[in-house]
Amino acid sequence: MISKVQFDKEIELIIANAIREDVGDGDHSSMACIPSSATGKAKLLVKDKGTIAGVEFAKQVFAYVDPKMKVETLIEDGREVKYGDIVFYVEGASQSILKAERLVLNAMQRMSAIATKTKKFVDLLEGTGTKVLDTRKTTPGIRALEKWAVKIGGGENHRFALYDMIMLKDNHIDFAGGVAKAISKTKDYLKDTERDLKIIVEARNLKEIQEILDCGGVYRILIDNFNFENTRKAVKLIGDQCLTESSGGINENTIRKYAECGVDYISSGALTHSVYNLDLSLKAV
Repeated sequence: MISKVQFDKEIELIIANAIREDVGDGDHSSMACIPSSATGKAKLLVKDKGTIAGVEFAKQVFAYVDPKMKVETLIEDGREVKYGDIVFYVEGASQSILKAERLVLNAMQRMSAIATKTKKFVDLLEGTGTKVLDTRKTTPGIRALEKWAVKIGGGENHRFALYDMIMLKDNHIDFAGGVAKAISKTKDYLKDTERDLKIIVEARNLKEIQEILDCGGVYRILIDNFNFENTRKAVKLIGDQCLTESSGGINENTIRKYAECGVDYISSGALTHSVYNLDLSLKAV
């Protein structure tokens, strides 16, 4: 994953771009009927159940829109919530609250949905030692938010993007002329460019796993679309030579069975691409 400094910069960019997109040259609905001097207070109301996420992000949004706004947090990120719970109160200029409202809700509803799904997967793996990973199958432009939500839900982040880790998948391998050639060229590239990046290689069968192991220098092997029996064989073959990761259509019904095969990680694109927003509202009080 990227550094905290770079991650924080991603969040700043998301906020700036979202406010640009939503507010433009002004919130004319609010400015038309609410005096700029008017102050007010609103509550973040939960109308669903799940794992709340995005509280800290909301604070950053409010601070960006108007540093004078004050937030009183009642429920922190990662806590379970139910219908009727109040997550926080925000107080300040009424126009400022309304300007920030949609970004806060859009982000928190999606982040909470991702955190809720991640928490469910994490709970299903309890006691196995296997960790849940996200993927790059995220919404363009808000990847940092979605990966943040995975962490809040108890999962782990995979690479952030194409630039912070080497991941050789089936197309890379085929275009390069095979597993051994892909890995060899990658090592040469890293040496020539003086880059220190971990290498993950996807394997489609046990033969490819042996080829990867023969090459050495790989951080993790992605055991992709294997059945349970072959996953167990793959884990045994790999041993402690590198880390292992299962992926490929793994769902709530199969995730624990894959974990019981002994893999270190299970990655799931569904954490970020197949969720339903948690119902939240920001109501004046």
